[in-house]
Amino acid sequence: GAANCDVWLDVQNMVNHPYSVDDDLLNEAEVNGNWTPQEKALHEARLKAKAKRRLRKSSRNSTSESFSESGELSGSDPHSPKGKVNVSDRKSRTGKGRGLPKKGGAGGKGVWGAAGMVYEDEEPDLRDPNYDESGDTVYATVVPEVDEKELEKMVNPIVQEYFEHGDTKEVQMLLKGLNLGSHKFEFSSLAVALSLEGKASHRELTSRLLSDLSGKMLSQSEMARAFDKILKELPDLILDTPEAPQMLGQFVARAIADHVLPMSFLDFYKGKVDCEHARVALDRAEVLLTMKREMVRLDNVWGVGGGLRPVKHLVKEMNLLLKEYLISGDVSEAEHCLRDLEVPHFHHELVYEVVVMVLESKGDTASHMMIKLLQSFWKTGLITVDQMNRGFQRVYDELPEINLDVPHAHSIMETFVDLCYQEAVITKQLRDACPARGRKRFVSEGDGGAIKN
Repeated sequence: GAANCDVWLDVQNMVNHPYSVDDDLLNEAEVNGNWTPQEKALHEARLKAKAKRRLRKSSRNSTSESFSESGELSGSDPHSPKGKVNVSDRKSRTGKGRGLPKKGGAGGKGVWGAAGMVYEDEEPDLRDPNYDESGDTVYATVVPEVDEKELEKMVNPIVQEYFEHGDTKEVQMLLKGLNLGSHKFEFSSLAVALSLEGKASHRELTSRLLSDLSGKMLSQSEMARAFDKILKELPDLILDTPEAPQMLGQFVARAIADHVLPMSFLDFYKGKVDCEHARVALDRAEVLLTMKREMVRLDNVWGVGGGLRPVKHLVKEMNLLLKEYLISGDVSEAEHCLRDLEVPHFHHELVYEVVVMVLESKGDTASHMMIKLLQSFWKTGLITVDQMNRGFQRVYDELPEINLDVPHAHSIMETFVDLCYQEAVITKQLRDACPARGRKRFVSEGDGGAIKN
């Protein structure tokens, strides 16, 4: 097949290019008959090779000169559409080159360049649309300003979590991440409004938060705007918290004492307030500041705030609560004071103090009043069965020491425990756990043998 191909090429070459075969070749062809077969085959091979070289040379010259004015190649494939060059053909279209890969093998798809190539810094082009005249471009994170409608939704969780952990630094960190903008002062007003609906300990924490934020994140003028807004909202706050004016007055007094508000804050409102509730709040603040003028801080303005106070202080407050109750006999007031302490885990101390007061008292008046008080606390659930048992058990354990100061402590204790059981204040197991007297005298030495009742 290869020999036939070569013969066909020679024939085609002679037909297409008759002028390329010289006379010497024709003369040599005439005398071929006198050659041996080997010499004849060798001579034919040389002729074929020479014809191929001439054909390749002539095709290169004709291709370089065959570009027409329309930009099309005259030697393009006639079978291709519109005679265009085959784009997928990787051979050189100019007929030049050795057929080696371009760029020495560097570059290509997904390649930066040849191995070891080092690129130098290029000067910025002034015509580049991304050209920056200032030099290096610095990108900063832009936080959009919080909308007034979204402010309350974002602030409420922060304040509620603060009431749980009490860490003012965490609140400051969270506020720095928010772009409150011109609504920054409203954080203070929202915190105060939420604390008015909560406990006394929440209001104490809010006062501390305002003190820590003052000067760092909020100025006195911004704090004044916040309290001014709350004063205007008092008619709405009273619907949920009837005592809001008095509480707000305490907030204002504490803020002025902590230098959160300027000293002239109250003077600005004198004779300019039409709202009755706002006048009550401002009058309350002025009275507290007049009474506590010598104190640097009004620390006790919110009373005792749960675990924020030491145990000794709580014991003192409970003693004072019980003494006031023995004088007034107002059970509801005593219940209100106990709830304000916000120490439900420490109510066993109140039970202990009640029993000790009964043992140290004279007459039955104190005993009946204390049973009434414990019965009320038991029915309302203010004192649980665990707290009741623990308070009585503490007295049981210390009864020998108490008996040294109160000689009839055992008999008084037994009588009081029986009365409490009859009023369903304590359980039967707790009554049976009451210790008996160590030594009972049935016959007195000085009574002539009479039996003691």
